[in-house]
Amino acid sequence: MTTDTRADDATAAATEALAGRLLDTVLAVLDAQAVHLGDRLGYYRDLAENGTSTSAEVAGRTGTVERYVREWLEQQAVTGILTAEDDPARPGDALARRFTLPLGHEAPLLDVLSSDHLVPLVRFVVAVGRQVDALAEAHRTGDGVSWAQQGTDVREAQAAANRPLFLGRLGNTYLPSIPDVDAALRRGGRVADVGCGHGWSSVGIAQAYPAATVDGYDVDGPSVAAARRNAAEAGVADRVHHHHADAGTVDDAAGYDLVTAFECIHDLSDPVSVLAAMRRLVRPGGTVLVVDERVAERFTAPGDDVERLMYGYSVTCCLADGMSHQPSAATGTVMRPDTLRRYAREAGFTDVEVLDVPDDFLRFYRLVG
Repeated sequence: MTTDTRADDATAAATEALAGRLLDTVLAVLDAQAVHLGDRLGYYRDLAENGTSTSAEVAGRTGTVERYVREWLEQQAVTGILTAEDDPARPGDALARRFTLPLGHEAPLLDVLSSDHLVPLVRFVVAVGRQVDALAEAHRTGDGVSWAQQGTDVREAQAAANRPLFLGRLGNTYLPSIPDVDAALRRGGRVADVGCGHGWSSVGIAQAYPAATVDGYDVDGPSVAAARRNAAEAGVADRVHHHHADAGTVDDAAGYDLVTAFECIHDLSDPVSVLAAMRRLVRPGGTVLVVDERVAERFTAPGDDVERLMYGYSVTCCLADGMSHQPSAATGTVMRPDTLRRYAREAGFTDVEVLDVPDDFLRFYRLVG
């Protein structure tokens, strides 16, 4: 009887814990939807620029409807993102209530170059949720949901999430910590940026190394168009050129000093052919650098927050994108070092070296031979 009671207590505790976690998940999803809405409609930016405001003032400045704005402001205050204060002369009057974006909240919500700017991840989560019907069908058929099908919000959110790193630590910390790469780029090296997306990695390298030239390659037309705009606006279009092309089909007899692939190998249906192309593109003595997710080296459950994040990306986006072109390696976001090592050897490399570049989310690999 004692054993049964303990088992019943353990079951009840497990039930309560999971129910509580799922409630927290629901609250987080609702927060994500509201944060995305506030970002899209410019409410956070308006409060940052104009200070403490009523719902009518925010609505008037943003061209939106006061009643909707009031509900959003109240939700944001209740959830703790904004603060709210009643007018002492009109206590309880919702129209007189004033809302403030607190100090310290601007970087996560508004500073696009801050490593704390997490709104792009929120936008990504909201955007991939729109494809749940297509994803469910893919589970039944074995087909995929392509990057193109995911649409503009997913493209732009992923690019915005990586932008602070690519325009900051990549060029001022990470690449300088690899001596031969740093030296090659300082003396005017050529770079092939495979899977360049919106081109922030290409732009960041060019800004950090004024003598270097960069060719970016991507199969997604809208991303390449955005990359070209970003390079032009950054003032580096004379040294950065983005090409709408499959890197697996590119051949450059002149060779590149550095060939990079940032967070894209795990998405590819045929990663081996692209890695083989990267091997062809690099000049003798040059470097092939793959930067991908810093997942655990072995599967362990439960996992840490990075593992949970990457599996979430994989389930909602990356695996389905890779499966959208057949035949597919079906890698998914969680590409462990041994998986990349196997792909690299199949592509003709002799080994993969994990570089000592400290980052919470990314692992830097040099492909050798």
